[in-house]
Amino acid sequence: AVVKQSSCFTGFIILMCVFSALEEWAGLGSIADYLSVLEYLLWVFTPLVIVFILPFLIVILIYLSILFLHVYKRKNQLREAYSNNLWDGARKTLATLWDGHGAIWHGYEIHGLEKIPDKGAALIVYYHGAIPVDYYYFLARVIIQKGRSCHSVADHFLFKIPGFKLLLEVFSVIHGPQEECVRALRSGHLLGISPGGVREALFSDETYPLLWGKRKGFAQVAIDAQVPVIPMFTQNVREGFRSLGTLRFFRWLYERFRLPAAPVYGGFPVKFRTFLGDPIPYDPNINAVELAEKVQLGVQSLIDSHQQIPGNILRALLERFPSKHKPQ
Repeated sequence: AVVKQSSCFTGFIILMCVFSALEEWAGLGSIADYLSVLEYLLWVFTPLVIVFILPFLIVILIYLSILFLHVYKRKNQLREAYSNNLWDGARKTLATLWDGHGAIWHGYEIHGLEKIPDKGAALIVYYHGAIPVDYYYFLARVIIQKGRSCHSVADHFLFKIPGFKLLLEVFSVIHGPQEECVRALRSGHLLGISPGGVREALFSDETYPLLWGKRKGFAQVAIDAQVPVIPMFTQNVREGFRSLGTLRFFRWLYERFRLPAAPVYGGFPVKFRTFLGDPIPYDPNINAVELAEKVQLGVQSLIDSHQQIPGNILRALLERFPSKHKPQ
């Protein structure tokens, strides 16, 4: 018992020495002084934090109010959609929300929507941003203004994300076997695809290079389905979101494990303008390689015509403000 008491007393002495050393190192007389300093800092900075946060919350509430008005403005269309088909109503509701977000946050515009057929199939080929939020706005605008949905091809990893299954099913997203793509087009649907895919999303940059490699599967799909191809590009999409995929580690991670782990940053409220090029009609006399080159030239032409290189976030933000200059 004496030995046990002695060891406890020794442990207490050591603990007191540690506290004493911490106090000397921190330059405070006691732990109580340290807590008093923390309390003082909280007292000083809490009002400042509240002062800056409250206006931000007000702005969020204003934007939510605008978003609600966008939905309410189309209440009759939504009511009709829900009466016809439950999922049509859900699609139109989400399309209205996304269209409102695009209008509020990016002043989203689309030029050339008349090139999308009101009926019949077409393959839409687009440049892939770090996050393809512009493509979501495009899908929403097609649903609202054209009254039809557009099937989409997405990377396999999206289908592995928990909770995404229902969303992908409702919006007719497929993982891209050529046979399934051809089947969708032959059924008369629109189909959107980005040949650059995840690679372009992660490793392209503000100079907007197309990272398609020698991919020609999308062209073979168009030939097999005998449909036109419509090139598409969104101005400033790389200024809205950017990727750190140009860093060697993230590039190695993707090439070695096919893991798209490169961080994405941004969400800047820059101006987005989507441009649709002239449809490239079905031609039975050209092969997939020739059509792929033709489509790539079409997308590159849109980039050359409508995007200042290199992209600049500040310039893209300033484009949100009205100007006498016409959009490029």
